[in-house]
Amino acid sequence: MKGVALFGVPGAGKGTQSQLLIKKYDYIYIATGDMLRKEIKEQTPLGKVADEVISKGELLGDDIIIKMIAKRLDNHTEGTFLFDGFPRTIAQAHALEQLLIDRGGELMLFIKLELSLEESMTRLLHRAKTSGRSDDNRKIIELRFKEYQHKTAPVSDYFKEKGLYHSVKGLGTVDAVFGELCTIIDNR
Repeated sequence: MKGVALFGVPGAGKGTQSQLLIKKYDYIYIATGDMLRKEIKEQTPLGKVADEVISKGELLGDDIIIKMIAKRLDNHTEGTFLFDGFPRTIAQAHALEQLLIDRGGELMLFIKLELSLEESMTRLLHRAKTSGRSDDNRKIIELRFKEYQHKTAPVSDYFKEKGLYHSVKGLGTVDAVFGELCTIIDNR
């Protein structure tokens, strides 16, 4: 069991690139955002809590997210996982590594899609017109950016110290960004 983490500001293109990567490399896809949106849509107890937290632009507690990831990992004994937007905190980074080690695996790569906050805002506001996502409005996006800078950005430094960090410019055509991601993965 191995893992590749795709990381970046909201709207950096993680979802778009993830879909291309899972097709090319047959990765097992884990997107905490998708998992949470499903829980919210189904109005599960977790979904109700998640909806309240996310609607404020905040991150859900590490313990809840880690349990969701562990449950998903336990459904597979082999393969390579692609983590879309996870880990988002240092505690989640530690937990991810331990979850993989406990299952005889390792995190191979941590790839960050680099995108300015201005471009991210533009993309998210555009996405809001088509996605129907309640967290894609200017006020919530600004709160998400603050959460990102405070809690999520330090995760990059954590993986730089471990030698797993790579970055790709997220501004460019989908194919160009995908090509750069594939080069990093293929060279691993």
